Amino acid sequence: MNWDDTTDTDAAGERLVGASADGEEQAVEAALRPKDLGEFIGQEKVREQLDLVLRAARARGATADHVLLSGAPGLGKTTLSMIIAAEMEAPIRITSGPAIQHAGDLAAILSSLQEGEVLFLDEIHRMSRPAEEMLYMAMEDFRVDVIVGKGPGATAIPLELPPFTLVGATTRAGLLPPPLRDRFGFTAHMEFYGPAELKRVIHRSAGLLDVEIDTAGAAEIAGRSRGTPRIANRLLRRVRDYAQVKADGLITREIAGAALAVYEVDARGLDRLDRGVLEALLKLFGGGPVGLSTLAVAVGEERETVEEVAEPFLVREGLLARTPRGRVATPAAWAHLGLTPPGSQTSGNGQQDLFGA
Repeated sequence: MNWDDTTDTDAAGERLVGASADGEEQAVEAALRPKDLGEFIGQEKVREQLDLVLRAARARGATADHVLLSGAPGLGKTTLSMIIAAEMEAPIRITSGPAIQHAGDLAAILSSLQEGEVLFLDEIHRMSRPAEEMLYMAMEDFRVDVIVGKGPGATAIPLELPPFTLVGATTRAGLLPPPLRDRFGFTAHMEFYGPAELKRVIHRSAGLLDVEIDTAGAAEIAGRSRGTPRIANRLLRRVRDYAQVKADGLITREIAGAALAVYEVDARGLDRLDRGVLEALLKLFGGGPVGLSTLAVAVGEERETVEEVAEPFLVREGLLARTPRGRVATPAAWAHLGLTPPGSQTSGNGQQDLFGA
């Protein structure tokens, strides 16, 4: 169990199948986070490689190499950063790229680090360019130059830093400049989880939450979790509420299905926004191609919402394709909504009628 828009929302105010989490939900997640690599479920290759890196650093009595974790939200990047600190028996400092808008902001953080401390920098690709350039020297030489004064009289004062480990997390690794990416000693990409791994996540979380759930109930929730542990845990909490109010507290396949129907999360994990995009594309535009702006107007959402919130999952599920001419529905989209593609009607003898008569 691990992790790291708006249609239907959960108690934390987030889209129920959205992978991001606000501060309130992060507090709920904290109780469910694994504390070491042995507890961490999934990401087998990443765990094995990271374990070697940390064991070797401990054997040398040195700080661990800088670590870059990339992948979609909710897959466990923040959790792994905390595990790295725990495995190295070091404190951890947590901040984010958007919070560091000036080089002075970063200098203040770096100058206050203790030796061996882990600095977790979330959304590192959103850091300002001046701070990014200061980070190059800090990562490589454990030194920063603090500029005092302005204009011709400005002076650079070198400031030595204690050895530390930077753990950077990003959802868009392609936006990181090569000089920054090359300074990380270990880079890992977090993959989406399979149903079997998500079932283990759900069973572990259910135990921590004191929730009764059978194998079929866990499988039902896992199948609607979009390959993301954070979503699986969120759906589990909502199904738990339903089971406590509408049933005897035991989560079965039937109870899970009924609960998620209330929250409008279907068997493939699509919610109302996702289905709205598909229905507009299929029913109004015959499956496309149609431009993004036109599709957004038809759905009643902002262009960015459709492009950044709904489309990535629909594309990953093979329900929608982006083409130079516009968005196009796939045969799987027609099948999922139980609709018949135009021109696929058959005549009485079972042969396809090309004229749709």
